[in-house]
Amino acid sequence: MSDTKDTLHRIKLMIALVPKEPGDISTRELLCALENEGFNVSKRTVQRDLEKSSNTFPIYQSVGGHHPRWSRKKNAPLDTDIMLPATALALHLAESHLSRLLPSTVLQRLTAQFELARHQLLSNTSNTFHNWARTVRALPNGKALLPADISSNVWEAVSDALLRERQLRVVYQAREQSTPREHVLHPAGLVSRHAISYLVARTQSYEQPVQFALHRITDAEVLTAPAMELEGFSIDQFISRQLNSEEDIATVTLEADVSPSIAWLLNETPLSMEQSLTPLEDSHWQRLRAVVPNDKETRWWVYSLGENIRVRAPADWIEEIKTRAQQTLAQYQENAE
Repeated sequence: MSDTKDTLHRIKLMIALVPKEPGDISTRELLCALENEGFNVSKRTVQRDLEKSSNTFPIYQSVGGHHPRWSRKKNAPLDTDIMLPATALALHLAESHLSRLLPSTVLQRLTAQFELARHQLLSNTSNTFHNWARTVRALPNGKALLPADISSNVWEAVSDALLRERQLRVVYQAREQSTPREHVLHPAGLVSRHAISYLVARTQSYEQPVQFALHRITDAEVLTAPAMELEGFSIDQFISRQLNSEEDIATVTLEADVSPSIAWLLNETPLSMEQSLTPLEDSHWQRLRAVVPNDKETRWWVYSLGENIRVRAPADWIEEIKTRAQQTLAQYQENAE
């Protein structure tokens, strides 16, 4: 083995020998362990390697003085592969983004990688991405709800049953029911939508798969019986049908007058690939034409624009907007009385 490879192997082995906190190990104990592995180095070399390695790997000197001891952060991964700064930055940004989408139970599975990425960026001032971790943030577009809380036992059982293609017994609290009920499910897929994760599965009562919100599952157990295979099932087709609607989502041509601020937004981030914006005469507003899905999410987005949009088509959207506006006005009139 060349000197370079020998040194690299020794350092990686040394890092692996450092126990996770609250455990620790002395420099002399590390030296003895390395000697047992056939490395002939001095105590000073080990101490120097530890100090340099602490700038790259999540280890730290837990006890100082003449008899220093070293520990590894408990969330640090077991491997000692070096993470490139660009990879560390990508993981650091992904952490802030995923924290608003995934439940804490799932995020805990990635804690070690996030910790290593954060340590790599913040501890090494020589890499060009060092300041990015302090100055770059990922923010949601609009109000983001906190992820629904999912039991760690439920998450493990659901993922295990899905991967091993086993039946799953669950106790599920449906919104429209006063008490939870027990079901035996045949898992088919998993969908994360905004702040909620859904298990897509077939039950004994329904031939077609339906969705179960994971945070409403109070208990779950993987059964030994194999799950029934859903012939012709496609998770993408299930999603395109708006998570359990009876028909595929159709497209419509949205025609509306939009305020300058919305026109500017849509010019930079179009509503669809088929979109046009035309200035209106004697006005700062613009006429929007776009082919969009006729689904709840699109309609909710349009409704949320309030006074910044005047829908011209489709006609049923106009009627729904009128109905919503009348109901809202009635609620405020009742409060005033």
